[in-house]
Amino acid sequence: MPYLLISPALVYLVFFIGYPLIQAILLAFFDDMGRPTLEYIQILLNDIYFSDAVKYTLLLASVAIPIQLAIAVALALLINTKIRGYNAFLYIYTIPLVLSDIAAATIWYTLLASYGLINRVIISLGGEKIYFLSSRHPELQFFSIVVAEVWRATAIVFVIVLAGLQTIPRDLIEAAEVFGATALQRLRHIVLPLLKPSIQAALLIRTLFAMQVFATAWVLTGRSIPVLAGEAYYWYTELLNPHVAAIYGLIIAGITIVIGILYIKFLRLKHLEGV
Repeated sequence: MPYLLISPALVYLVFFIGYPLIQAILLAFFDDMGRPTLEYIQILLNDIYFSDAVKYTLLLASVAIPIQLAIAVALALLINTKIRGYNAFLYIYTIPLVLSDIAAATIWYTLLASYGLINRVIISLGGEKIYFLSSRHPELQFFSIVVAEVWRATAIVFVIVLAGLQTIPRDLIEAAEVFGATALQRLRHIVLPLLKPSIQAALLIRTLFAMQVFATAWVLTGRSIPVLAGEAYYWYTELLNPHVAAIYGLIIAGITIVIGILYIKFLRLKHLEGV
């Protein structure tokens, strides 16, 4: 009976994770004739975009995710106080969740382009045009991707954190207030420790998506700011080399797994440390 209950999960793991993973490994380390080879790894290492793709993918995640987590926690704490109009805010703030990556990136492209809305406002106020998306200014391109990603994906972190915040027993907060704990002390010693499972889940999900970021970077900057998922797409569709694309996919999976293990290790709850 227990095996029957978990069979849907096992079927999902086998067909949607296990099988694609095995196929990616076969593509990465075997040629079209089925012979083992390291040729495609050598091609990858000689690719001038590879090191930049790794750098920008990790940099984007390390910059965007902490910003998203900070905003999500702050907003969740505010909304949890049931301020006036919080229901309307929830609906409005989660709108980016229903947009596709391409749609969200296109919105920001129209805002940040050289003749986009933001530059029109700047020029109307007497300022000079800012070339956010010009390849001559990679720092502005990277900034634009970060802004678009924070706008697009913070909502999912916010929803998870808010759900976790609402499971914290109100009795604990009230007891701390009775004993004279300040708001900061309650946040530090009660709220944040009890939010660890939600924060852990939010970070795992957000990191998974951050490692797969593609449409935002591709629409806004093309290959000027290469990312791992974008390079996998380029090698598969433009260069017609699924072997190198598979290696890029395995690298994304490997980085995500390592970061996920670190999250689980360092955000482990104290009562589970002996388990």
